[in-house]
Amino acid sequence: MSEQRHNQLGIHPLTPGEVGAGDLPKRDQVVRRTRLLVLIVLVVLALGAARTVVSRIQNSSELESGTQERAVQYVQTTVPSTPENGQSLALPGTLQGYVQAPLSARASGYLKRWTKDIGSRVEKGDLLAEIETPEIDQQLSQAIAAREQAKAALTLANSTLARWEALRRKDVVSQQDLEEKRGGAAQAAANLAAAQANEQRLRQLEGFKRIVAPFSGIITRRNVDVGDLIDAGSGRPLFLMAQTDPLRVYINVPQRYAQLVKAGEHVIVTQAELGGQKFTGTIARTAASIDLATRTMQVEISLRNPDGVLLPGAYVSVGLDLPAGETLAVPTNTLLFRREGTMVAVVGPEGRIDLRRVTLGRNFGQTIEVADGLQATDRIVLNPADSLSAGDVVHVAQGKAAAPTPVPTPAISTGAAERATGSEQ
Repeated sequence: MSEQRHNQLGIHPLTPGEVGAGDLPKRDQVVRRTRLLVLIVLVVLALGAARTVVSRIQNSSELESGTQERAVQYVQTTVPSTPENGQSLALPGTLQGYVQAPLSARASGYLKRWTKDIGSRVEKGDLLAEIETPEIDQQLSQAIAAREQAKAALTLANSTLARWEALRRKDVVSQQDLEEKRGGAAQAAANLAAAQANEQRLRQLEGFKRIVAPFSGIITRRNVDVGDLIDAGSGRPLFLMAQTDPLRVYINVPQRYAQLVKAGEHVIVTQAELGGQKFTGTIARTAASIDLATRTMQVEISLRNPDGVLLPGAYVSVGLDLPAGETLAVPTNTLLFRREGTMVAVVGPEGRIDLRRVTLGRNFGQTIEVADGLQATDRIVLNPADSLSAGDVVHVAQGKAAAPTPVPTPAISTGAAERATGSEQ
């Protein structure tokens, strides 16, 4: 079988007689080369295996060190600052005459004439209208006659009393009769005083036939015409007057800014229709109390208007330059909005994070006031990650960022500044 197998493979084994002496060295040389080749292959394989092991060890070490390095959180910090500039607060207001009043009639009658119409500028005491009062005229005449009657009765009572006193000294009349005469004289004097008072009342009432200006200003409305029936008890005003120099402006300052508004401070009043003209007013007085319904404080502003450019009833904007407060301010990009409220992340001495809840104040745009919850020496994390938790260990990156300087920005009581901080009240 072996010979057939060799024949199929094309191998012809040598017989012992065919092997010569010169073939042995060649076979030894082949064996040595084979061994050397095998040794080289084993060495190469060993070097490759060693290189793979070393590479994996290095990769594992680098991965471990990279993982540890990436596990460390690097943050930038800043410290709270005190606002250097105040805030400009813009609030709506309505111009009103410094003095404005409806002028009603005190005496009933018919309007005889009017002398001033709407828009007329009048001085104090100028005649505006005149009323015919025939009933009051007759009552005055009757009161004068009653006064004369009372005066005559008093004269008679005094002369009678003088005679009875003389008779009493002669003991002709009784003391009782004398006392009666004295009482009659006193009653006559009282009747005369009553008659004089009634006459004076009617004279004053007749003086109301003339409607005169109680102060200098302009007529803003006329409600009557010649021949109208004037009823003193109806309360219908004949004219409306307003003093236009100076003017009053009432504004409602939110509770948050009420403590910063003081009497005597200057404000800037603008009206959109006047092309950016600015008028300087002065805070005359404040209500010094907070309205329970609106949580605002009413402030009255006095505004000079010598040229009459501003008109009563116009809508204006009042700009208040509020002083800088003593509270701390932080950049707006330090705030964390959590379920527990608004917080900031403070880096402790050992690099551990402490989440503190803060109470916000005025919003300056880039910065915002913190009324409570921080100290001036606290290091606050800038742009904190949402995943940051209390107790996390962080490393502060080199180059501490400084808090930006607050820039005054206009704010309206119902605008963005109130919405940004109203949730903290």
